[in-house]
Amino acid sequence: MIKERINERTLTPQEVRTILKADNKEIVDLCKKASIRPRKNAKGHTYFSYDEVKNLRKIQAQINSAVSAPVAVSSSVALSSSSSNSVAAVQTILTTLQDLETKLSNKIASVIDEKLEGMDDVVVELIRCKTDNETLKQKIVDLNKEVYQLKNELNSYKSVGLGFYKKKEVYIWE
Repeated sequence: MIKERINERTLTPQEVRTILKADNKEIVDLCKKASIRPRKNAKGHTYFSYDEVKNLRKIQAQINSAVSAPVAVSSSVALSSSSSNSVAAVQTILTTLQDLETKLSNKIASVIDEKLEGMDDVVVELIRCKTDNETLKQKIVDLNKEVYQLKNELNSYKSVGLGFYKKKEVYIWE
């Protein structure tokens, strides 16, 4: 009965901070190392179970002992061969993953650089084409004005017969 009550006991983040004597950042780091995800109740309040806090406390103790005393070979702190092999395997995997990440990042960067290499020339050509386009638009406007003037002058001539034309007076308002 008492054991069930302890297992059902939940602790708020404030209580966890008090028990562990740690701030929120340290608690988050401990949760990551212990693979513990804080849960939320129906009201959306975060809580931890008693067992989770015990695990966090163990992790904190391990970290504190590792920080306070460097790894030394002694009778009390000697690692068994299986755990040292596991640590070595994890270190090897981590190193391999870091190398893979570096190689992948370098390869992606080189591909992007290669693809963007010709973009400067494309931008210069685009600007040149835009300038040419604006020049041609202005020429069209000028030619339309000239066509309008020539049509007006052509309309100022009237046929008098037998292929002869007489120019009417054109009044220009200035």
